[in-house]
Amino acid sequence: MAAAPDPTALPRPCAIADALEVIGERWSLLIVREQFWGNRRFSDIQRATGAPRDILTARLKRLVEEGILEKRAYSERPPRSEYRLTAKGRALAPILMSIQEWAYANLEDADACTARFPHGDHDADPVSHFTCRTCGEELSAGRPA
Repeated sequence: MAAAPDPTALPRPCAIADALEVIGERWSLLIVREQFWGNRRFSDIQRATGAPRDILTARLKRLVEEGILEKRAYSERPPRSEYRLTAKGRALAPILMSIQEWAYANLEDADACTARFPHGDHDADPVSHFTCRTCGEELSAGRPA
């Protein structure tokens, strides 16, 4: 079992902070969202997210470097590429669903949002359930274990 983190260590070592270095920026998560909705080409991602070209270019490059996306050529003349989620990128689905669940429960205007994840013949209405990997006990939403 890992030792408890030192509460006096600053900045506090934390897996959440490490993850946020990779995916904790608005445009990065919106790019990943677009991948789940089938938008794989630069112009489609830009149109759907509203990201400025320079920022989108930088975020796509970083997501490829981090192994979340892979870049694939789909045309030689002219040279064109698209982006695809890797297994590491697909593993972000529960995070996006949790953010969506939180938004529906806590933001006034969230129900007006028409951009929802598809699920069969309807839109997804996610409900998160987390369990402790060690003991299997369900973790409560109010207080982390």
